[in-house]
Amino acid sequence: MKPFLRYLASEQATNRLVVVGIVLGILFGMFLPEWALAQKALGKAFVAFLKMLVVPLVFASIYVAISGLGGLDQLRRIGLKTVGLYVLTTALAVLLAIVAMNVFPIGDAVSAEGLSYDRARDVAPFSLGAMLLSFIPTNVFNALATGSMMQVIVFAILFGIASLYLEEQHHSVMLDVFTGISEAMLKLARWVILFTPLGVFSLISYVVADQGVQTIIDLWKYILLVLGVLLVHGLVTLPAVMALFARINPYRYLNRIKEVPLMAFSTASSAATLPVSMRVAVEKGGVARDTASFVLPLGATVSMDGTAAYLTVAVLYIANLAGVPMSFGDQLLLGFTVVALSVGVAALPSASLVMMVVILNQAGLPIEYMALIVVVDRLLDMARTSLNVTSDMVVAKTVDTINRQERHERQD
Repeated sequence: MKPFLRYLASEQATNRLVVVGIVLGILFGMFLPEWALAQKALGKAFVAFLKMLVVPLVFASIYVAISGLGGLDQLRRIGLKTVGLYVLTTALAVLLAIVAMNVFPIGDAVSAEGLSYDRARDVAPFSLGAMLLSFIPTNVFNALATGSMMQVIVFAILFGIASLYLEEQHHSVMLDVFTGISEAMLKLARWVILFTPLGVFSLISYVVADQGVQTIIDLWKYILLVLGVLLVHGLVTLPAVMALFARINPYRYLNRIKEVPLMAFSTASSAATLPVSMRVAVEKGGVARDTASFVLPLGATVSMDGTAAYLTVAVLYIANLAGVPMSFGDQLLLGFTVVALSVGVAALPSASLVMMVVILNQAGLPIEYMALIVVVDRLLDMARTSLNVTSDMVVAKTVDTINRQERHERQD
């Protein structure tokens, strides 16, 4: 009995049970939808436990990472590589989506009569200044309490940089404290992850029961195109970036960290997946802890490959539904807008709908058509979040490998 229990607690068993949970969740949601809807609280509790760890883990990890870098020169080098790769992968995802929509131009023109999307009224007009100001926490305790990730990251970076200029005795004490906090959060994450199969089963079954099979059938072309773009980017484009810059076997690495996109698929939240991402990147992916502690929290907020690709396909699809022709120049401008604004998409489920309203307004397209595709947003949210965190993991490994190679060259 004890060997069996030890096996159930092992990571190998957890990964297999997650896949089983997904399959059983789909079947449970299809054939027993009322029961699947009734057990929603179980899945929400699982996600809540993961989100409980995010803010202290992000703050402590970024502080420890910056302290471990030892100076602003090292921070600048790793920061430029990280941001550059995130922008590159997002741009490639958008370009792939534009190409796919031109090769497979789905969406026949339909009338907008009777269509409405009420949530669009609550979306404030976009302002670059307002977005940039939203990154600065006027009250850091409020940012920590509400989980405003970008504000937490900005303060953690500034706090970490400031601590580099403290006397050694104070700096060492603070480093020990935040290292302990980070380790404690990762230990809690390991305990929560043991319940992943049950949480995945609950979340998947609820989504299937809530969305309904008929809804998926009605929009099968749109769903397949979005999923196709996400798969190609995740299995071709991102591995190509890793092979080009890091010069390592990308598929061997992706196989080692496969539980991360599975977790992201079930939770539909990059933030909730972050504790798992950080543990897996270090323990299975071989990424240095200080690199993972800086790159992954930043990526959970600003890296949105899947979201950017989805928004591009969705906007072009709505343009076809509205009968509004978009030239290749218009599409490139759309792509540039999506890449520039993707940093504004919060790492929370369905927040991309807000960004879609902003982009549609800027492109002069009718928002009412969102009513036709919003019904499958939760399903596609799961898929694009899975790609978002896969991109984070790829960038973390790439940045870490480049840094190791540079250190080796300097030593030689």
